[in-house]
Amino acid sequence: MQVGFIGLGRMGSAMAANLLAAGHALTVYNRTAAKAEPLVSQGAHLAKTPGEAARGAVAITMLADDHAVEDAVLGRDGILTALAPGAIHLSMSTISVALAERLEAAHRERGQELVSAPMFGRPEAASAAKLFIVAAGPRQAVATCRPLFDVLGQRTFHISEEAHAASLVKLSGNFLIASVIEALSEAFALVSKAGIDRAQYLDLLTNTLFGAPVYKTYGALIAEERYHPAGFKAELGYKDVRLALSAAQGLEVPMPLASLIADRFLALLAARGSDLDWSALALIAKRDAGGETPLGPSE
Repeated sequence: MQVGFIGLGRMGSAMAANLLAAGHALTVYNRTAAKAEPLVSQGAHLAKTPGEAARGAVAITMLADDHAVEDAVLGRDGILTALAPGAIHLSMSTISVALAERLEAAHRERGQELVSAPMFGRPEAASAAKLFIVAAGPRQAVATCRPLFDVLGQRTFHISEEAHAASLVKLSGNFLIASVIEALSEAFALVSKAGIDRAQYLDLLTNTLFGAPVYKTYGALIAEERYHPAGFKAELGYKDVRLALSAAQGLEVPMPLASLIADRFLALLAARGSDLDWSALALIAKRDAGGETPLGPSE
């Protein structure tokens, strides 16, 4: 399949490499062109603009936030003006529900299709093609993308024919992950201050009541204080919790825990932790408990 891929961060680069290895004809674009060089050396074509990468059957965006997606799709030399009628914009970024709705309307007006398909999984899962993909959009368009999903992930969930629904589900999931991180952070701060061995505590948690992957992954990062390099930056975690709150406000759904977690992320960002992994919320809990951290004194 002729595929364009826009956005070659840690996740995007791994995903694009898997598509290329599976035999798809790939045209790639990244604002920093040097990040595309490994893929070009393996046979990908390099585009100079997002629009140039969107001349095939499917154009995938895997970008950090609403601003980046809006610029790549709606901006000058963007996807919207280049994508052929009937072709598909496959949005795999975690974006706001509001932007997803705008993209749906813009593509519909031009006779194009939008499939929203954010995923759950960190960069190592992307490399191993073990992502869980949340797809939403017209049934036939999702079916067209299915061979791509099969290369990228271990399971795809088609949850709605309205593309923006996938954004809401992904944001709700990231809120749940952030809630687990905050709970683990407070629990580790508590037992650590009492002198209990962190590794032994993690072993107990993950081999009894809390054996789910989210506890194993983030429990290990917190127990070992491995917050760099970030698999998912704290600034992006803060962004996603705020987007979940925005969606909740539009639906008149109170989310008091999300509000608390947004403030915890804000404290981490204020302490110069924006580039750390979002599990570094544990540093705020540790600092609040009187522990030494690289964040400096609490305000």
